[in-house]
Amino acid sequence: MNALLPRLRRGTTVAVLALVLAGGSLAGCSSGGGGGNTSCGVDGCTVTFPRSGSAEVSVLGVSARLVRVDADIAQIEVAGQTVQVPVGGQTEVGGFVVRVQEVNDQQVVVKISA
Repeated sequence: MNALLPRLRRGTTVAVLALVLAGGSLAGCSSGGGGGNTSCGVDGCTVTFPRSGSAEVSVLGVSARLVRVDADIAQIEVAGQTVQVPVGGQTEVGGFVVRVQEVNDQQVVVKISA
């Protein structure tokens, strides 16, 4: 019986850790007003902002919003700081890496990671 106890503890620890990681990735992002969509994983959060209108989301404990788009350069506010990022480019702001993956007539897709 004592030999079985360490295996049970190890199995329980692994199961609890898996649940915490899964819950953490789900809790890492949420949509705010205006229709921004978020999807978070272990490598960061992908945010799809509507090109027109105002959308704000919460990702990795900070707010992010699309300020405006000029041609293929998105102006994005993350954690209260505004940056301009071209499509395919990335920059660091407030300890986060912000990468613009796509800009089209309908939406702007941004990846934010820690």
